[in-house]
Amino acid sequence: MSESVSLPALGESVTEGTVTRWLKNVGDRVEVDEPLLEVSTDKVDTEIPSPVAGVIEKILVQEDETVEVGTALVEIGDGSSQGSSDEGSAPEAEAPAAEPAPAEEAPAPVEEQPVPEAPSTEQPADEAATAPAEDAPEAEDEKGNAYGAAAQPAAPNAPSAPTEAPAPVSAASSAPAASAPAEQSAPAGDGSNSGYVTPLVRRLAQQEGVDLSTVSGTGVGGRIRKEDVLEAAKAKTTSSAAPAAASTEAARKPLETSPLRGTTQPMSRLRKVVAQRAVESMQSSAQLTSVVEVDVTKIAQFRDQVKGEFHSKTGNKLSFLPFFALAATEALKAYPVINATIDGDQIVYPDHENLSIAVDTERGLLTPVIRDASSLDLNGFATQIADLAARTRDNKLKPDELAGGTFTLTNTGSRGALFDTPVVFLPQVAILGTGIVTKKPVVISNGGVESIAIRSMVYLALSYDHRIVDGADASRFLVAVKNRLEDGNFQNDLGI
Repeated sequence: MSESVSLPALGESVTEGTVTRWLKNVGDRVEVDEPLLEVSTDKVDTEIPSPVAGVIEKILVQEDETVEVGTALVEIGDGSSQGSSDEGSAPEAEAPAAEPAPAEEAPAPVEEQPVPEAPSTEQPADEAATAPAEDAPEAEDEKGNAYGAAAQPAAPNAPSAPTEAPAPVSAASSAPAASAPAEQSAPAGDGSNSGYVTPLVRRLAQQEGVDLSTVSGTGVGGRIRKEDVLEAAKAKTTSSAAPAAASTEAARKPLETSPLRGTTQPMSRLRKVVAQRAVESMQSSAQLTSVVEVDVTKIAQFRDQVKGEFHSKTGNKLSFLPFFALAATEALKAYPVINATIDGDQIVYPDHENLSIAVDTERGLLTPVIRDASSLDLNGFATQIADLAARTRDNKLKPDELAGGTFTLTNTGSRGALFDTPVVFLPQVAILGTGIVTKKPVVISNGGVESIAIRSMVYLALSYDHRIVDGADASRFLVAVKNRLEDGNFQNDLGI
């Protein structure tokens, strides 16, 4: 008997999803709660775990197909109904398996070599469920040729031909070896990176001279991400250049050439949704941006005094972002039009402040929501920001955690920008962008005497919908945030 697994409800507003990648092939064994496939919705990309244990007998929905919630995705049984046909298998299992890959060092013909037993493609449930990102989110959109175990190496100096013909190899286990060269398959290593490796990551590893078997993946299920390869390449370069460090310190390090250069990639479902909503928001609202410059020297000094104690007691680093979030949510309570939404010809003023935090991931920009943000102190903001950012990059967010925001905070300074003009996404009417905090000479006044001093400065940029927010409203909000930050009195808001 077999049982169908359907696309589950992934959130209150989610009605359909797109199958982006199957993690199991026909004939594979799957345990309860072991990931079966990856699904992309207009809210979030997520893995679908198996509700039952058994053998994959038939895959009903292929990759890149979009289906409604409740649609049957796969049939799982005891394996008794599976024949020799590969019907319903994932695309990567369609490669012919009539001949195994030739052994490089064996002088005898391929058909005379004994076929080594292919390693199991199963992955423990606890490894598959473990995760880390920002961001990729680009590599997730590529389709690889091999999703199973790493290609089996050829047997060196094989003995003479056996008297019997070699046993046939199933399509699921031989497809990786037949469809990609062995040196491009993900090495088995210590097991931490034995899963799927995207072509982008393989290409980058070849360019950087990185052995993937030595890299520990930080992605979903231990997957190796491009950041892992870059870190390994950086460590390799640092260790090899250590003896000659004195002579190479002044050498210019050229920018790395992206493996995406010269390629054409399909837009992910998330990118399509973001593109559509950005255009709709720009066409349906009247957007403009106001900017103020803020002296955060007192906050910088306060951080230096308490960041060690804060980290030891909370486990979180105290960045500038919790200060910006706290000041912004306090100002939203005083100027609720910045926190409002438009419903037809009505203006709705919520009785809460749900702060959306923009997070850069490999898949694109996502905005998880901190609910009832005005009730939090610095510790509360630091904790929730760290948690949401980590789970967003690890692809562990629930779709409902991306909904319900009333105002957005985006830290454009995290990548070195002074400021930008962020886009307001409907139904919200405002978004605050925080630039990089940088030291610069500033004219200050002390008792009527002006002087030039080195101060820590930052630009705050508020984009807003001019249909209900006037320039005066925006200025009042920004000045309230500016005054709160420049006052620098956050001792009672530390929360430790």
